[in-house]
Amino acid sequence: MRLDELLPAERLLWRCFARGARVDVSDAASAQATVRAEVLAALLLGAGPEPGPGDRPALHLTGCTVTGSLDLRFSDLTVPIVLDGCRFDAVPLLHGARVRDLALTGCALPGLDAGSAEIGGRLDLSRSRLSGPLVLDRAQIHSTWDLRDTVVTAPGTEAVSAARLGVGGDVLCTNLAVRGTFRVTGAVVAGEFDLEGASLRNPGGHALDAYHAQITEDFTFHPGFTAEGRIILSGATVGAAVGFCGARLDNGDDIALEAVDIGVARNVDLGQGLTVTGGVLLDGARIGTQLSFRDAALDRPGATALSLRLVQARETDLRTRTPVGGTVDASGAQLGTVYDTAATWPADLRLAETSYDALATPLPAARRLGWLRRSAAGYLPQPYEQLAAVYRRMGHEDEARTVLLAKQRRRRSLLPPPARLWGYVQDLTVGYGYRPLRAGLWLMALLAAGSLFFQTHRPPALEAGKAPPFNAVFYTLDLLVPLAAFGQETAFAARGPGQWLAYALTAAGWILATTAATGITRALSRQ
Repeated sequence: MRLDELLPAERLLWRCFARGARVDVSDAASAQATVRAEVLAALLLGAGPEPGPGDRPALHLTGCTVTGSLDLRFSDLTVPIVLDGCRFDAVPLLHGARVRDLALTGCALPGLDAGSAEIGGRLDLSRSRLSGPLVLDRAQIHSTWDLRDTVVTAPGTEAVSAARLGVGGDVLCTNLAVRGTFRVTGAVVAGEFDLEGASLRNPGGHALDAYHAQITEDFTFHPGFTAEGRIILSGATVGAAVGFCGARLDNGDDIALEAVDIGVARNVDLGQGLTVTGGVLLDGARIGTQLSFRDAALDRPGATALSLRLVQARETDLRTRTPVGGTVDASGAQLGTVYDTAATWPADLRLAETSYDALATPLPAARRLGWLRRSAAGYLPQPYEQLAAVYRRMGHEDEARTVLLAKQRRRRSLLPPPARLWGYVQDLTVGYGYRPLRAGLWLMALLAAGSLFFQTHRPPALEAGKAPPFNAVFYTLDLLVPLAAFGQETAFAARGPGQWLAYALTAAGWILATTAATGITRALSRQ
């Protein structure tokens, strides 16, 4: 390429390239600020002047318009590329290229294709506007990927496609705006992934797809993060924490946040002002410390708004801003210490096979039972047994018995009539074994009634002259207590009304003995 063929801005750039000097044509007239893409490619591929001693070549250009297609596919570019405030009329092509450092800041581009590229330093696209897709599939960025204040617009398709991207530093996306899908499936990030204040919009589709991404440090979406469409974090691994404080997620009546089988070394904060329209799906998530929904608002009426099936966490904070609008399903979850408040219990709470170590606010059993009864799935024994076990660990044995008694009463309502009647008898007499003193009270009452009656209506002796002295108390005990042998029942026989009373006392004694044995055996077997 001959120097006399170069445009004014190109000649200036040609002279400054070897020294790495900055060329600023932002104040020049349009014709004076135009640089052809073929000239940039020629400089980057070694056609420029030889650098002198101590020179450090670099392409450092500000305020120009780049015309034509900048095609550097599979090229080995040994100099830094820094373009600021430039406008491209065609998509730069860097697929498979090796670049030392690439900064396209404050630029306007119809897209960028750097798939499978290797960037030895940073990739800085901050403040740029891309009207087409940003393609970085299988690329390697050895330092930071900077998307702060960047806008990428490609509705209905993958606006950012960075599957299996490798980043050796942080991914900085503060105030990023994406229209279309932001895809980073299988990406590996050695630092943090920061989406503070970002706006991702793909209504009815995937706003962010980070399936099986690996983030060494924090994965943050707060504060000010907004998304329309589904956020996918399923299978991701995060070495520190995940936070959505103050974020707003909206996917209508579909899933807004999907994080199935995510692994997080520290805490997952889905509270402190988070607002979700749609469902939150965390099935199988493994969380090192706390899972928090404190002060969050979740709304998905008529469907599962929050799914915590098989979740594992050391602490779980369910103190939402308002009751969750929809079903909360924690079936099979291991929630550690649970923080909650009765004012925000969800209307439909599924606790099948759910386990927890403690309740930060245990509440009296009579109130806490209302928590268990909120399930629309019907009666299950395990939630009652789990709650009773927690009360026992806390030393509240009476509360534990109250819970287990409530379990039997709930079960009774599902039994056929004969079994239900026997259940009522057990409940009335000994409280299914969890109120053993009740049997003693019944015994004392029947003993008193029988003794008073037989004291005034003494039964005749079966054999006059051979019977021992009559004692109304021991006679009643002989009737009440099975296998008792005080000799009164065999010596005296009541007649008329007294005979019917004797039958009734004998029957009551056997019923008391049977129910007491059944109930106490049941109670002991659960301890």
